[in-house]
Amino acid sequence: MSKPLTEQDIFKLREENDIFPVYKMIDTCASEFSSYVPYFYSTYEDENESVISNKKKIIVLGSGPIRIGQGIEFDYSTVHAIWTIQQAGYQAIIINNNPETVSTDYTTSDKLYFEPLTVEDVMNIIRMENPDGVIVTLGGQTAINLAEPLKQLGVKIIGTGVEAIDRAENRDSFEKIMTKLQIPQPQGQAVTNIPDGCRVAKEIGYPVLVRPSFVLGGRAMQIVNNEESLKKYLQTAVDINEKQPVLVDKYISGKELEVDAICDGKEVFVPGIMEHVERTGIHSGDSISVYPTFSVSQKVKDKILDYSVKLGLEIGIIGLYNIQFIADMNDDVFVIEVNPRSSRTVPFLSKATGVPMADIATKVVLGQSLESQGITEIYPKEKKSWFVKAPAFSFSKIRGMDAYLSPEMKSTGEAIGYDVSLTRALYKALRSSGMNVANYGTLLVTIADCDKERALPLIRRFYDLGFNIEATKGTADFLKNHKIRTRNRKKLSEGSTEIYDSIRQGHVSYVINTIDISKTRTTEDGFQIRRCAVENNVAMFTSLETVAVLLDVLEEITLGVSTIDKME
Repeated sequence: MSKPLTEQDIFKLREENDIFPVYKMIDTCASEFSSYVPYFYSTYEDENESVISNKKKIIVLGSGPIRIGQGIEFDYSTVHAIWTIQQAGYQAIIINNNPETVSTDYTTSDKLYFEPLTVEDVMNIIRMENPDGVIVTLGGQTAINLAEPLKQLGVKIIGTGVEAIDRAENRDSFEKIMTKLQIPQPQGQAVTNIPDGCRVAKEIGYPVLVRPSFVLGGRAMQIVNNEESLKKYLQTAVDINEKQPVLVDKYISGKELEVDAICDGKEVFVPGIMEHVERTGIHSGDSISVYPTFSVSQKVKDKILDYSVKLGLEIGIIGLYNIQFIADMNDDVFVIEVNPRSSRTVPFLSKATGVPMADIATKVVLGQSLESQGITEIYPKEKKSWFVKAPAFSFSKIRGMDAYLSPEMKSTGEAIGYDVSLTRALYKALRSSGMNVANYGTLLVTIADCDKERALPLIRRFYDLGFNIEATKGTADFLKNHKIRTRNRKKLSEGSTEIYDSIRQGHVSYVINTIDISKTRTTEDGFQIRRCAVENNVAMFTSLETVAVLLDVLEEITLGVSTIDKME
């Protein structure tokens, strides 16, 4: 049986038989008058309307089709890079087919090819344009996955190269680097079949974080707490084989932090360290992110900077990269992963620090060192103001989607709030993200048994602020036993619609609902309560850390007391 043809094979066959498309201009003037618009699509005929220039040129690969809310964040880096490339005297060309991005506005670049981000389609353009280099590290995972097949076809990849990308994304290569540098990471292993997955999970101990390799947005990422759940995940959620390994890592609960950094091969620049409000287990894109950090020690920050510098240099990054960290209760810092590309937090950190990261990184890719750009310190002095990035969700518009936050990204946008007070910055971010922030009303709670003790002081704070407390039976009994006056509300499975009626009639200000990740499946009652809340524009929380910062905001609004600003 013959081997299936790869995309590289198909391109070579086209080359041998001289079968290539031409590029036609998209007519934005509806043929009312003659105009040249550098906006092209491919087709098969004789006339090619894309005029080829002898000028030096750089091609930048965009994000391609991507989940709602993610494309624009990578688009920021792409567009800023294009401007820097043009200022350096090159013709700047974009290949992207995501219609919801600024990079697919034909006025952004010198040329826009609205083509799929596949090896064959990209190579057709490269063959015709003959660029001086191609940048793959600004369009997220879709673009960076093309690096290796493009290099095999003789394309010059500039910036972080194929070898460096492999050192960061190949599990075996990355673990060797971590061992060499003596940087801790959660125990784990890449597996290619179900028995190995179960064996690794048993060896490192549950809960484990499982995810497919080389994906974006935490797609198909889950925390599982038993073998039954793991087998179900490996059988139904992902394709697992030799070419598509699944990563099985020990889940460590702690504070999550991340950096976006720039490396020129000799020096590293880290504009800022961001701290997530939510603990590990919720995707960074769905977490509230704060710059500068608000609750970690200088010891933790020093370790983060040390690891960031060592990893950037050892991996061989040239340009932007992102690292995510966990800090545990003992101030030990673990590296979750290194992304050898621009990340979704580059726009936020650039705005918060005032550092044009994409511009600086693009100059590095084009051959300018950090020192030649006047950057001589690893970590600049932190801002005195607070900057908060809050996710925005569209659960009410997406029928049947569970609003419970998990390692898989679900947000469709973000908002930024900033102020000299962290509490006020949080308030601005939450309001701007679409949340109704009320300092009175009724709180509806249904809490998993494993979270009840952690939730108790938070619910008591709502109670002390004057909120009415309503809860499902198990949570209501727990709260009453701790002297919090609580009204018992029956669930749908108990034959009542009173919870849903109360939410729909506008009596509920906030809903808090947590689940036990050790359970194989979530309950239908919880799902229906979450859906009812988001469909009726009621603020709904599945993370107790988010509830805690909301309470800090409410207490300052109501009592004029702010504890969170004193944490530093």
